[in-house]
Amino acid sequence: MIRLTLLDIYAFLFSRTHFCKLNRWLFDASLRGLGVLNYKNDIVSGERHFLNLYLSSFQKPTVVDVGANEGAYSKDIWAANRDAHVFAFEPHPETFKRLLVQASGIKNMTSINAACGSVTGQLVLYDYAGSEGTEHASLHAGVIEEIHEGKSDQHVVNIVQLDTFATSHSISLIHLLKIDAEGHELEVLKGAANLLRENRVRAIQFEFNEMNVVSRVFLKDFCDLLPNYNFYRMLRTGLMPLDPYCPLRCELFAFQNVVALPKSEAVQK
Repeated sequence: MIRLTLLDIYAFLFSRTHFCKLNRWLFDASLRGLGVLNYKNDIVSGERHFLNLYLSSFQKPTVVDVGANEGAYSKDIWAANRDAHVFAFEPHPETFKRLLVQASGIKNMTSINAACGSVTGQLVLYDYAGSEGTEHASLHAGVIEEIHEGKSDQHVVNIVQLDTFATSHSISLIHLLKIDAEGHELEVLKGAANLLRENRVRAIQFEFNEMNVVSRVFLKDFCDLLPNYNFYRMLRTGLMPLDPYCPLRCELFAFQNVVALPKSEAVQK
């Protein structure tokens, strides 16, 4: 009741046009405090803290890095647990070449020149025209052409289902599945339907941002697909619960790392 009263007082005093700049600044500032738009580096984003805390307790964990780019995240995995086996997927042919060089020192790393999705086959990957592979490359043309307002080149790339890949590589359990697929994250999870149904994926980390406007995917879609998981937004030194689902607080289409953990697993927030 006190909180509602204070909010009502704030609205009465500050919901005026000459306070718009102040309110926008407070809104932008609060987003950072809630784990949104903290993309400067892996310390500010909370990724390094999460990996060190989560992976340190496992012996020889299996980590799948979907959208590995040039291998920065894979390196962080190896730094957090030197016994981890990393399966790194990168579809762009030129970026993949750099991944092989940059991550060459990582022990127990398997690099795959393919994207992951809900079906096996081929799709078109879009990237900036004339580039040799960027972190914005996406299976959705609108990511390059609408969000980043660039001209795009097309590359036909192979698509792999994680279910099929896990079977062919005798992967019984994925300790951490990281997905950075520029709007294609939900399709990656659909391709792991059997793994998820059989409780063979422990932790899932995925990006949720403005790319999801292009792919028309809500956070609610992830919640519906993963009913046995609790959702958290990554903070610099911990995780902020996103349950129960609330559109006002969950459907924020800006950079954030979301972590899904089994409901049966205790979480150190």
